[in-house]
Amino acid sequence: MRYKETKSGKSRVVAPSSSVIDELKRHRIAQAEEQLKIGIRPDDNSFVVAQVDGSPLKPVSLTHEWTRLLAKTSLPKIRFHDLRHSHATQLLAAGVHPKIASERLGHSTIGITLDLYSHVMPGMQANAAEQVDAAIQSARKPSTK
Repeated sequence: MRYKETKSGKSRVVAPSSSVIDELKRHRIAQAEEQLKIGIRPDDNSFVVAQVDGSPLKPVSLTHEWTRLLAKTSLPKIRFHDLRHSHATQLLAAGVHPKIASERLGHSTIGITLDLYSHVMPGMQANAAEQVDAAIQSARKPSTK
């Protein structure tokens, strides 16, 4: 990935999960081992997602690798950018507040996140109906005080 200004010109920090941090640590160790094999001294300040020599990964290289990896699986063939949409949808489906999802994606408004990036997945409508029904049924039960 390239380090560059964001579209908005504002910086942001996106908190990774503990499992992502663990995976990045494992990757960093493997990366350092590969660099040592080719005579490069690993640098703690270099990119984690990078070329073997530590230089920034070009977007076309990432796209090529993504396509190659997908071809080995039975997963749907999606663009790398579509992972942003998937992330937004999964955040909202998990009950994460739309403002937090919007901040993670770097959107200026939650409308962009809700209207353009989140998608209704199969079962969401039925799940919403069940949640409303459960709330109504709970309210109808007599109090046991």
